[in-house]
Amino acid sequence: MVLQIQDLTIGYKTDKGIVKAVNKATLHVGKGKIVGVVGESGCGKSTMLFAIMGLLGKTGKILGGRILFNGKDQAGNTPAEWRKLRGKDISIIFQDPMSSLNPAHTVGRQIREVLKNHRIVKPEVKGWLKRRRLKKLEMERVCELMDEVGIPSPRERYHDYPHQFSGGMQQRILIAIALASEPQVILADEPATALDVTIQAQILDLLKKINRERSTSIVLVTHDLAVASEFCDEITVMYAGYIVEQGTVREIIANPKHPYTQGLFKSIPRITEKKEKLEPIPGNVADPLELGEECPYYSRCPHAGPKCLKFVEMVELNDQHRVRCVLYEGAGEGRASEAGAVN
Repeated sequence: MVLQIQDLTIGYKTDKGIVKAVNKATLHVGKGKIVGVVGESGCGKSTMLFAIMGLLGKTGKILGGRILFNGKDQAGNTPAEWRKLRGKDISIIFQDPMSSLNPAHTVGRQIREVLKNHRIVKPEVKGWLKRRRLKKLEMERVCELMDEVGIPSPRERYHDYPHQFSGGMQQRILIAIALASEPQVILADEPATALDVTIQAQILDLLKKINRERSTSIVLVTHDLAVASEFCDEITVMYAGYIVEQGTVREIIANPKHPYTQGLFKSIPRITEKKEKLEPIPGNVADPLELGEECPYYSRCPHAGPKCLKFVEMVELNDQHRVRCVLYEGAGEGRASEAGAVN
């Protein structure tokens, strides 16, 4: 595995105490795999990505667990160690390109900054010619990256500023920045959410191409289960800071087990079905400050019972499917068939 998260718990300091945004999360990302992390807003998806990059800020803290990259635990990294890792071996594509790009610098300069910071380009010449040769090689590499991500006329657009690009082109610039150091893992935090459907498909196709040609592992955070089903190899479903189900795309689509995952599938409109109304999940997302030992989905689950008032570990249904639900524990297996699958 290139990236492994083991029993990761992340908390934020608030006036009301520590709020656990992620609880005992475990996630494995293999080389060349695309793993989708799906869930509602506020379930901890982005927080998990920020922890992998060491970007939790002053209020966020890793309370437990490990973040393994190529077998080495990164959770206790110093700021210098994070800077060495961040942007070189692991890159991130943020959701909003306009707030991620610096409006005061040209896009070429911002892409080139990654090459300079991590010394990606190394000219053969030495002495006084080195600086001039290095700059030329870095600019050539930036143009190659811009061309690779589909930005037309890269040499002319090298000196343009972010506001001179459309939203889709700005997102391509962020992808070029992420690719500059040829990372092993790319974290994509809802990279196409703010774009229209056509441009969204183009961005996802570009990421798929990068994955296929470079064998780059990708972790895609999205609230859209349909996008994850189409784009990813594996899916992890999160709810209220907990991972509630994990499996291959085929397993999750064909046989979703957790009531929350089933609810997500029921709320997706299908062109083959005639329905007057969609079936939304009833109730509201649980408040992290009010969660106890009970299942976080307890108040909204149609199968809730006394056994749901205790914390449940992940249950391995097979080597491609895991779920956190009492329906699939020992004595609760009889009720599993009642929950059924959404086809």
